[in-house]
Amino acid sequence: MTVTLTTAAVHTQEAGNPDAPLLLCLHGIGSSSAAFAPQLAGLSDQVRVVAWDAPGYAASADPGRAPGLDGYADTAAALIRDRGGRAHVLGVSWGGVIALRLAARHPDLVESLIVADSSRGSGTDPDKAAAMRARAAQLAAEGPDAFAAARGPRLVSADAPAELVERVVATMAASIRTPGYGYAADAMAEADLTDDLPAITAPALVLCGEQDTVTGPKESQAIAGGLTKSVYVTLSGAGHLSNQERPEAFNAWVRAHLHVVARTPA
Repeated sequence: MTVTLTTAAVHTQEAGNPDAPLLLCLHGIGSSSAAFAPQLAGLSDQVRVVAWDAPGYAASADPGRAPGLDGYADTAAALIRDRGGRAHVLGVSWGGVIALRLAARHPDLVESLIVADSSRGSGTDPDKAAAMRARAAQLAAEGPDAFAAARGPRLVSADAPAELVERVVATMAASIRTPGYGYAADAMAEADLTDDLPAITAPALVLCGEQDTVTGPKESQAIAGGLTKSVYVTLSGAGHLSNQERPEAFNAWVRAHLHVVARTPA
C-alpha cells in the first residue's frame, strides 16, 4: 500500500505568476526546497516555480508510515492537481527518481521532465542498495549536523566556493531527520526504473555535472538513453548539485527546454 500525504501536510516555496506554466521542483535525498533558491529567483519571471519539502523533510509533516516511491510520486501528483492539473517537473538526484516515477504513473499530469544528476534508483545494484539503506542508521547515530558535515562537501565539485559548501551542509542539517530520511533511503534502495523509462512519453532534459561523483554522468546517460524523447547535457565545472553550483547555466538550459516544449519566452 502506498501512502499519499494530503497536500496541506506538504510545505512548499513558490514564486512567479500563478497563471504561468507550473514548474514543480523535487529536491535530493539530503535537502529541501531551499536547494531551489536559484530556480525560484531565476526562473519565476517565466514560470510558476513550486519547490516542495518532501514528506518527512524540513517543514513538511512526517508520514505515518513509509510512503514508498509510489507514495512520493502520488503526493507530487496531488500537488500538481491542486495547482491546475499539469506541470513541468524538475527533479534533482532522488527528486529525479521521484519525477521519473511520477511521469510513469501519472503521464496525464507531466508536460515535461528536467532530470538532473539523478539515477534509475539504487536498486540497480545490490551494493548501492545496501549502502543506501545503511544511511538511516548513520543519521541516527551521528545526528544531522555531523552527518551533513561529512556528506555535504561530496555533493559539489572540488573547486566549489566555501560559501556554497557551507550552504549545502547547513541546508542538509536543517532538512533531514528520522524517520523521513530512512523512508526516503528505503524507497531509493528499492527503486530500479530501468523498465519504466521506455514507457515515459514526456519530453525530457537530462543534465549532469561533469564532476558529479555521486550518481555520475554514466547513470544520467543511461536515463537519457532509456527515455523516448530526451536531450542530454553535461554542465562543466559542476558536481552533483549542478543546479546550485552552476545556476546560470542550469537555468539557461531549463529556459531553452521550456521554450521548446511550452513555447515560453527564451
